[in-house]
Amino acid sequence: MSELTDPINTDGELAFESALRPKSLTEFIGQSKVRNQLKLILEAAAIQNRTPDHILLAGPPGLGKTTLAMIVAHESGRPLRLTSGPTIQHAGDLAAILSSLAPGEVLFIDEIHRMARSAEEMLYLAMEDFRVDVMVGKGPGATSIPLEIAPFTLVGATTRSGMLPSPLRDRFGFIAHLEFYENSELEQVVQRAAQKLQVEIDPKALTEVAMRSRGTPRIANRLLRRVRDFALVAGKQDIGLNETNQALELYEVDELGLDRLDREIMKVLVHRFAGKPVGLSTLAVAVGEEQDTIEAVVEPFLVRMGLIARTARGRQATAAGFKHLGQTPLATQLDGLVDL
Repeated sequence: MSELTDPINTDGELAFESALRPKSLTEFIGQSKVRNQLKLILEAAAIQNRTPDHILLAGPPGLGKTTLAMIVAHESGRPLRLTSGPTIQHAGDLAAILSSLAPGEVLFIDEIHRMARSAEEMLYLAMEDFRVDVMVGKGPGATSIPLEIAPFTLVGATTRSGMLPSPLRDRFGFIAHLEFYENSELEQVVQRAAQKLQVEIDPKALTEVAMRSRGTPRIANRLLRRVRDFALVAGKQDIGLNETNQALELYEVDELGLDRLDREIMKVLVHRFAGKPVGLSTLAVAVGEEQDTIEAVVEPFLVRMGLIARTARGRQATAAGFKHLGQTPLATQLDGLVDL
């Protein structure tokens, strides 16, 4: 996985991201439809003095799903409990979490599509009736004991909403689909982050960072930090366009926002396989990366930029993809290029 798309896994990165997270819907930039919808849900719940409906946030990584979950808890004046789907591998794991929730608490489950099936089935009843059935014993003598739990609001986040079973998806009162950001919105994100970091950034440099951020605020903040560090080491008080370009070149982020892994995939499609369709497993082996990373992180961006297409026979570089690498495709290399 490339550096720019790696999960945050250091204390420094966590502190950095935490400092830049907006604390309210008013501070949150972009996703205007989702913000207005969430505002209505939270205000209605406050008027009726009840817990807000369960919320599912779906969309690519880095668009603000965790931040919105924190805002839901903050604006409704409720405590927040954070966990993730991969850590809930047994129904007992979920039962322990649910039984310890305070009344009205907001439970955030990241990557909810990766929960164990037994836990999903327990969650159905918990979301609907605020009750879980705990099995005691094994075999024919096993008995089910109903356990009442405090009313709570579940906020689930997923990058693969299609993997959620219908019974679980249908129990959410509101499903939000987060979209990639426009460059103008990312400029606001970068400007806000620069103010939080107390650094001055040239408007042209700000635009350059936004253009190379792949429509994703998390990457925009990450690039800003790299550019700031470069300027700091170079002895510059402000971030100019020259320092920005040098820093992004050092970290191998090109003018479209492609990083090393993106370009490796493009080179494999254009050069090694001469523009012919390539299966996902073959592509993963060729670049030495996991299939899930390519499919969930890299591929959506390249498809959205029109650089590759998913065809019936595999992934294939488009004319724009060839052009980005300075190549001119033959007509035969684009035969049968039908996007799926």
